[in-house]
Amino acid sequence: MEVVGLSGSIVLAADDPAVLAAFYAALLEVEATPGLGPSHWRVPWPAGGQLEIYVPSRTRPQPHQGGRLALCLQQSSEGRDAMTVLTAWLEVAEHLGADQAEPPRQEPFGVEAWLLDPEGNRLLLLVS
Repeated sequence: MEVVGLSGSIVLAADDPAVLAAFYAALLEVEATPGLGPSHWRVPWPAGGQLEIYVPSRTRPQPHQGGRLALCLQQSSEGRDAMTVLTAWLEVAEHLGADQAEPPRQEPFGVEAWLLDPEGNRLLLLVS
């Protein structure tokens, strides 16, 4: 089977899509754009595609859930101290409305910090 015109995106249900789109756009230093309707926003995703943020249907609501799935934003330290880069990025995220879920820590693959975005979704900031 040949798949033609295939693309991908990440879908995130939100109580206030405009606010959550503004959060991710500011954190990624990109511009959010309106989507297919008044309760739908799109944010360009660094790996390609879009982060699609929308209000779920009232007939098929999306419950808030913890789970093990999380968004991950990653940047290179480019010769700078990785913890310093992460700390500065973390300050920006918190200023934009994120809450720190776990303090930053060094891992074999880089330094990371687990956050909750303004709607409580898990978010990992990773600097390698």
